[in-house]
Amino acid sequence: MFDKLKSILEKVDAEYADIRHETKIETRIAFNGKELKEIGGNTTDGYVLRVLDRGGYSSIAFTDLDNQEKAVRTAIENAHLMSRFTEQPITFEKVDIITKEYTPDLAEDPRQISIDEKLALTNKYNDLVLSNDKIATTNINYLELVREKHFANTEGSAIREELVTNRISGLITSRDGNLIQNVRVAAGGSSGFSVLRNREAVFENKSRIATELLRAQPVQGGCYNVVLNQSLGGVFTHEAFGHFSEADIIENNRSMRDKMKLGTRMGCEKVNITDDPTMTGQLGHYRYDDEGVMARRTPLLKEGVLVGRLHSRRTAAAFGELVSGHTVAEDYRYAPIIRMGTIFIEPGDDTFEGLIDKLGSGYYLLDAKGGETSGENFTFGAQYGFVVKNGKIGEMVRDINISGNLYSTLANIIAISDDLKLSETGGCGKGQANIRSCYGTPHILINELIIGGS
Repeated sequence: MFDKLKSILEKVDAEYADIRHETKIETRIAFNGKELKEIGGNTTDGYVLRVLDRGGYSSIAFTDLDNQEKAVRTAIENAHLMSRFTEQPITFEKVDIITKEYTPDLAEDPRQISIDEKLALTNKYNDLVLSNDKIATTNINYLELVREKHFANTEGSAIREELVTNRISGLITSRDGNLIQNVRVAAGGSSGFSVLRNREAVFENKSRIATELLRAQPVQGGCYNVVLNQSLGGVFTHEAFGHFSEADIIENNRSMRDKMKLGTRMGCEKVNITDDPTMTGQLGHYRYDDEGVMARRTPLLKEGVLVGRLHSRRTAAAFGELVSGHTVAEDYRYAPIIRMGTIFIEPGDDTFEGLIDKLGSGYYLLDAKGGETSGENFTFGAQYGFVVKNGKIGEMVRDINISGNLYSTLANIIAISDDLKLSETGGCGKGQANIRSCYGTPHILINELIIGGS
């Protein structure tokens, strides 16, 4: 494959070019209730060529090698057109030349597991949930995605890497008369098929929560002190903070760029936030990004002060900052964009019990359920929660939304526990989909968070 890629690059008369070939192998199984709605897989492949010349940059995707000369010609022409309408000539930050292959260690490669076994396991967990007579229906799915990537550039890099992801996830719906409640369930990761075995407790627990929500009372809206669990804290970290750490998000937004200036205090001294794709065994792990840069652990917030951000080669040159290896594409149809890998709040020195005791009275909120951001403001749903009185966890509540401002919320984090947990399944829809986007936190105690409810 490298010979093919290099032969294409030899046709490119430009300052710089790179090309990525991917084979994408996808397997899906889907249950709607007891009915099997889908089973099968497909394999597709293609190329993405990027060209930088005369201060202009362009990319083009193609799937047929017979179109390579047209693709090269079009990419060069588009780069030249872009150079005519670009106020600031585009440059790429210099990086090391890499000639490596990387295959992650997998505890059971899912490609070696039969489709019959995958179906049986998915059906087993689906039946387990449906055995609860309060569960009205389910949407439980198996997804396996393999990206086999080859990358080469005119600087001399040649990299091969495999990314393997599998998960069983979906929605559990409970019903009592006209009252309907939904709970999300998920197990998976990028460490191999074995992460999906013996996960009955996950599906049983989510089934139990779905039925208990039928008896829960709607939360009372207001401003409260709260403890967030690792899932909800992770979504806050990813959505409210993480995207503003992606250089391309703030690049042309003068207001946000001023607020996200390195050295700015954004939170209390207890808060440390890091993005680290190099953590093996985690959902967001990769060794090299999709423009051939080695991924690196990137501190973003240290003791409440902004110390770093995520970059492509282009934005690193534009900002005058270090390349971080965080430029990732969905698949062979797309040029890469800046993405988070594994973003998390670093563990603190407290315990979960200590946080609940410090909370005194308020709410303990668990698990993310959608949300959105608008500038520095955010609104997220929580799947469920509990009333906390005098340091004791009490009755369950439902219909929960939390909202606030990024900066004031970071400043109001007053305690962090030592129980960091990262997501097994993830997702981010910034421009393209990224099912390997990983996030998490320890339990965190936040003062004065707005909760919407009845």
